Amino acid sequence: MLPFILDIQAVALKGIQEIFGVEIPAETLNVQETPKQFEGDYTIVTFPLAKLKLGAPPQIAEKLGQYFIANASFVESYAVVQGYLNLQLFNNEWKRFIVEHQDIDQDSPFFQLETGKDKKIMIEYCSPNTNKPLHLGHLRNMILGNSVTRLFAACGYQAIPVCLYNDRGTAICKSMYAWQTLFAGITPENYEKHLGKGDKLVGDCYVSYGKMVEEELISQGLNIAELSKDEKKAAEKNTTAAKAVDEMLLKWEAGDPEIRALWQQMNEWVYRANVQTFKRLGLHFEKFYYESDVYELGRETVTNGLETGIFSKDANENLGIDLTNEGLDFKVLVRKNGTTVYMTQDIGTADKKYEDYGMERSVYVVGNEQDYHFKVLFLIMKKLGRSYADGMYHLSYGMVDLPDGKMKSREGTTVEAEDLLDEVIATAKAETLALGKTGDMDMVEIDELSRKLGIGALIYFLSKVDTQKRMIYDPKESVDLHGNTGPFIQYAYTRTQSLRKEAANHNLPEFTMECKVEERIAPSERLLIKLLYKYPEILHTAAESYNPSIMANHLYDVAKAYNRFYHECRVLEAEKPYLSAARFAISKMTGETLRKGLYLLGIEVPERM
Repeated sequence: MLPFILDIQAVALKGIQEIFGVEIPAETLNVQETPKQFEGDYTIVTFPLAKLKLGAPPQIAEKLGQYFIANASFVESYAVVQGYLNLQLFNNEWKRFIVEHQDIDQDSPFFQLETGKDKKIMIEYCSPNTNKPLHLGHLRNMILGNSVTRLFAACGYQAIPVCLYNDRGTAICKSMYAWQTLFAGITPENYEKHLGKGDKLVGDCYVSYGKMVEEELISQGLNIAELSKDEKKAAEKNTTAAKAVDEMLLKWEAGDPEIRALWQQMNEWVYRANVQTFKRLGLHFEKFYYESDVYELGRETVTNGLETGIFSKDANENLGIDLTNEGLDFKVLVRKNGTTVYMTQDIGTADKKYEDYGMERSVYVVGNEQDYHFKVLFLIMKKLGRSYADGMYHLSYGMVDLPDGKMKSREGTTVEAEDLLDEVIATAKAETLALGKTGDMDMVEIDELSRKLGIGALIYFLSKVDTQKRMIYDPKESVDLHGNTGPFIQYAYTRTQSLRKEAANHNLPEFTMECKVEERIAPSERLLIKLLYKYPEILHTAAESYNPSIMANHLYDVAKAYNRFYHECRVLEAEKPYLSAARFAISKMTGETLRKGLYLLGIEVPERM
């Protein structure tokens, strides 16, 4: 809670006791920001107090307003609007805030909370499969995971970002089988279609496998278009290709040298490609986990749990857990043939992660299509008696579509991450050159600016939507310099930096509490200052709700308020030197706030645009 709100709450509680002779719990007193259409800074809602038979809400508000004027040195005036008591603070209260924070830097306590001091939180995100390139869906996952990591680190936590590679299983075997059948001898170095891009080669193998299966079904006389999803799935299991993949998976689990060598080689192609994407997005992982290293841990846990009665076998001799009493189903964990499912690997990985780091919280950044999966996983870990189970959290986010529909990896209709990054950078460059404001920038500087604008636009567009909501990504809309976009906020930042450079040519006095700035704070100044003041609360809320969109949209509000302030208030050439000093201090703090907030989203700032 903001300090001013705490101060107002304290005075109000004391006033209620002295005026009405009753004590009420602090949490029952509703103090909020005054809506923009009314004059005031903070508002006390008195309707709940009327239920205590203290009088009608307007009368309660009037008595409290008088009490504030007599007893709160920071309140200048009040207004009663029905049952709402709107309080306006003295200019000096906001002036003191700017004086104390005008020279903050990125390591300032204002930007760094201590709510998570001595606590550990692990954020697992990205979690790619090694049978295809990273795509647009992965981009939202990575952007959210990176931002949540930075938000918690800024709240004082030891935030531990990790990546889990799903590097084994049926999907990978499908790519391997297609490579053996159709691509043998082709490597990233000689793949003419996508020269040097191993992830694209492996992804093309995966798509080709799907086409092989469909061709076989058609050759059997089946009309694929008329089959239901379940009918098609059942038919696919009986194809030559599917049976070969099942055999390949069994050989992999048995440690077959030839299969393992091909698996290692194709995975390595994907790893090398992904490193480039991670670098472009500024991602850092404390550790990489691999399904192939941990899936046996889960099998061992499940097997041992059979003896204790936690796990059991179904009618088909599959080993799993019966969750029907919890309204779920029987979850198979180890199939009759001895192979394991994804859930089994997650059980082992959860134990391994806690053994490695001993964190209080363990966050999984995964799309909402896996909500049921994590509900089952967390329940299993609680039944196993894991002490850390209550700290497990699924950051469930809405999937990303394109304007023309949903992406499908198997059909090769995904938008690959690297291609999209190239596209937004190229679009940003074209827009920048079209504006004709690059001045004396050489092409190296223009390319660097385009990179920051393009990737920043993409990150912001995927960050500003509430994590729970499904969204449609429009590349062209994201790079617009107007509206709720990354470049709009980056441009506001560059304005603050331009003023800093210009200030060197003005003999501005030092801005202190002794400066006699007698003019009332202009509405645009007051709005901007109040938004800057809220930053710590926004940071805390965004982190604890696992929702970077809260920070993203706050930064947009700050940038929008700054542009209004910039146009309405003369900064370096105000009527009085101390007024210029005050406004320049506000501008400096705005710049640092935008820079820090954008960093927490994973966005770099250009120094000029």
